[in-house]
Formats: sequence, C-alpha cells, structure tokens
Amino acid sequence: MTLIKSISGIRGTIGGKVDDALTPVDIVKFIAAYSKQLKNKFPGKEKYKVVVGRDARMSGCMVERIVSGTLMACGIDVVNAGLASTPTTEMAVLFEKADGGIILTASHNPKQWNALKLLNERGEFLTDAEGRQLQDIARDGEFDFVDVERLGKMTEKDFTQAHIDAVVNYPLVDRKAIKKARFKVVLDSINSVGGICMPQLFKALGVKCTVINGEPTGDFAHNPEPLPANLTELCEAVVREKADLGVSVDPDVDRLAFISENGEPFGEEYTLVAVADYVLGVRQGPAVSNISSSRALRDVTESHGCKYFNCKVGEVNASTRMQEVGAVIGGEGNGGVIVPDLHYGRDALIGVALFLSNLAHKKVSATQLRASLPDYYVSKNRIEMSDPAQIESALEKVEKHFAGALVDKMDGLRIDFEDERKWFVLRKSNTEPIIRVYAEAPAEKAADDLAREVISVING
Repeated sequence: MTLIKSISGIRGTIGGKVDDALTPVDIVKFIAAYSKQLKNKFPGKEKYKVVVGRDARMSGCMVERIVSGTLMACGIDVVNAGLASTPTTEMAVLFEKADGGIILTASHNPKQWNALKLLNERGEFLTDAEGRQLQDIARDGEFDFVDVERLGKMTEKDFTQAHIDAVVNYPLVDRKAIKKARFKVVLDSINSVGGICMPQLFKALGVKCTVINGEPTGDFAHNPEPLPANLTELCEAVVREKADLGVSVDPDVDRLAFISENGEPFGEEYTLVAVADYVLGVRQGPAVSNISSSRALRDVTESHGCKYFNCKVGEVNASTRMQEVGAVIGGEGNGGVIVPDLHYGRDALIGVALFLSNLAHKKVSATQLRASLPDYYVSKNRIEMSDPAQIESALEKVEKHFAGALVDKMDGLRIDFEDERKWFVLRKSNTEPIIRVYAEAPAEKAADDLAREVISVING
C-alpha cells in the first residue's frame, strides 16, 4: 500500500515492497526531519524533549525503538510513555512541558498498518503547512545528527493515571451521580491500549465493567474501526450481560462508539451529539464539527441557543476551528469528542465520562437518550481511488449532475438540499487510498438512495 502523507501523519503498511510500505528507512527519515523542524522552531535551546507513546499493534515495539533511537541520535531527550492512548500522549506533552510528541498508531486501520502522528508543544497535531514543511525537509535529506557527547537520553514514564485523574476531576464529569446510578458496561477494547486505560477509568468512576477483546496483543479480534458491522460481538455481550451500555474504542482510544442496552448501536455520529447536548445544557458557547458529520449537532447546538460552525475533516482542522470561534465542545462525527478546556484532542475517556454524566443526570436509558435527539441517518460508503486526476474528474461529474443545489468546496465536495434536510460529501480520505461518499437524510432509505445516486454518477 502506498505511503500516505497527510495531516493525519505518515501512514503505511509494515512489510511488503519497499516502495509501498512504511519502512525503517522512512521512519528514520521523517523523525530526523521532525527533529530538525523542532530545532528550527525553537532555536538555541540547550536541550529538547519529546514524548513518545504507542498503541498495542504488533509493529509498535519495533517502530518505537527506531523512533526513539533517531530522536536521541538528533540530540533530543525522549520521554517514553510506552503503551498509551493517543489522548494520553497528547496530554503527556502538556504534563511534561515537552517540545513535541510522537504517537505511533494507525488508529482504525488494520493490524498491518502503522503511522507516525506528530505533535507540537501544545500536544496538538501539526498543521497542514507544518506537515508540508516537514515533507520538504525529509525530501532534502539534510539532517542534524549530533556527536556522541550530545546524544539524547531516554526516560520512561506512565501517564495513564494522570490522564484518568484529569478526566475524573473535570468539572462537568459528575462522579457522584455516575456512581449512584450503578452503571454496568461492556467494553470492547479491540486488543489494544483501551484494554489498559478504560477499565481503570470505569473503576475510578464507580462503574462495573466487563471487558471483551481486552488483551493488548495488537492482533485485533475484528476490523478495528468502531462501526456497527464490526461490533456484533459487543452487541450480543451487552444483551447477555444485561448491561446498561456497550462501549467501543478504536486501537488508540481517540474514537468512541456506544451500544444501547437493547443491543442496538447508539450511532457513531451521535457520540458527539449526545455529549454536546449535555455540555451545552450547562455551558453556553459555540460547537464545531467537520463537514462530514451529522446535521444533528447543528440542530442540538441551535436548540440550546448557541452557534454551530463546521470545518474541514481532520482533528487538527477541528481543533483549529474550535480555537478560532471559542467553542466549548466539538470534534468529528466518527466518534471523536474534543473538550477544549481539557485538551484539544479527540478523547474517548472524557467522551465516555461526559456521556455517563448525561445518562445519570437525566435518569434515562441509552435508548431513551437517543430517542430524545434529532433523528438522521448517515450512509457511509467508499470507493477505491487514489489518482488525483480521477478524483477531480469524479467531483466535477457529481457537481454538474446536481447543478442548482447548495455547493461547498471547503473540503472535497459537499452538496446540501436544505429544503429536504439532506446532504452528501464526496472527498479523498486523509488516511486511506479511497474517496469517501457520506450521505445523510432524516430517513434511512433517502440517505442510501442519495449515496447510491452519487456513486452511480461517479461510475458513469
């Protein structure tokens, strides 16, 4: 698979043909470029410090050794966070007052993938401009390896408990109400770091937790993307255990999906919507999500008398837009919740704590909570396509076909049919060689029909 370089990091498969994989040579090259970029950003410092954390995928240990060794070869001290969720590593940069951070995870991609996710000194992903600059440095190959007296040093530190403490003590997380509700949950941690941090969080909240796929082996029990088709085992376990809720996280624990007490998916798009409904009920302010996220967030935000803003797809785009408008809640419709006064990163730990606080305050089941929210259906589809010319042609054909509708080219192509409360987005993925076709409408058939029509136009 071709190496993918985007705002979501440097991502590729481990093993296979050199031209089509994330190789040790690639890792050294991009980490050395990141080191040089760091020194250029903060010139003249006597010492630099970078936090490195990883998920549990099989290649993680190998990649971590190369990354840490390269950083030290560039004279940078490494704080090795070991097996740590993506939001934990992001917060660790803040805890350590480090100059940057590196997360080794390919997020929802299958086990043969891995990636280098690069953070700035605020624990946030590099911007698009910084990413392009880093690629230029990597291409030039003019790296700054130091002499032996100036090699970086490594220390090891576990930040999981510090992250959990920050979540449990967050002002809108009502630990007493959650404990009083005596919730019982089933967790699918998909054989990665969620099996380490999430049970600890539930214990701290007074929630009884049954874990499936909990051993952090990196040999994922099913496709790791937390979509309904991949969560049948969790749905069955929720009913069997008579649990109040099923909780699914992806391998690096920045995405979150729920299963209601009846074994039915709550809806990945509705993770952020439900959390925002709770937050905006007690704290007024703007909300943000990307253009591929459900309209339900806009409806909920406006129902609380607040303003809604959208942005391009990608966590860094969401966090940047949130900072621009002073949002109090935001994220992405893929189950990514960003709570800005905790940190500007998608975080399943704070997401589940706020969701449980919502259930506890309203004294309702997950099914009842879902029924209280605006009802939309999202049809998520993909087409294998990576050639830029093909993608551009597809967008032009679709725009022409739907002439007269409301067009937005912020990120790919979005077309809205405001009178019917439906829309679709056609855009190239940041993480895979595909184009995504998302369509939403108040009814399932209408969304599926719209998606099929778009795909039919693309296929001629």
